[in-house]
Amino acid sequence: MKKSDNDYICKVDFFDPKRVSTVKKRLKPERTMQLLAETFKVLGDTTRVKILFALSQQELCVCDLAKLFDISKSAVSHQLRLLRNMRLVKYRKDGKMVYYSLDDDHIKNLFDECLRHVEEIE
Repeated sequence: MKKSDNDYICKVDFFDPKRVSTVKKRLKPERTMQLLAETFKVLGDTTRVKILFALSQQELCVCDLAKLFDISKSAVSHQLRLLRNMRLVKYRKDGKMVYYSLDDDHIKNLFDECLRHVEEIE
């Protein structure tokens, strides 16, 4: 029998003051929560996720990414700009070349954990 949304809602109007108080003390500032939500929002695009996966393997330039995903350099640049603005990727210049990589180990860990999660679902 399929459960309805109501099956997942408490049947009595009661809350545990101790639990609520404990979590309330640990809540992050509104700005932090907003930035976290924006980060997940940026990750809500398949092309950006593909780019992050590729960059989790090794640093690449715009041309590499464009060839890898068969999209224009302009489209790659646009996505990289969004990822840079959220500090998910960084770049380094080497002469006339610009190489992109994940911003830091936190991003790689976040990406790896999310990937493990969805692979478990499959």
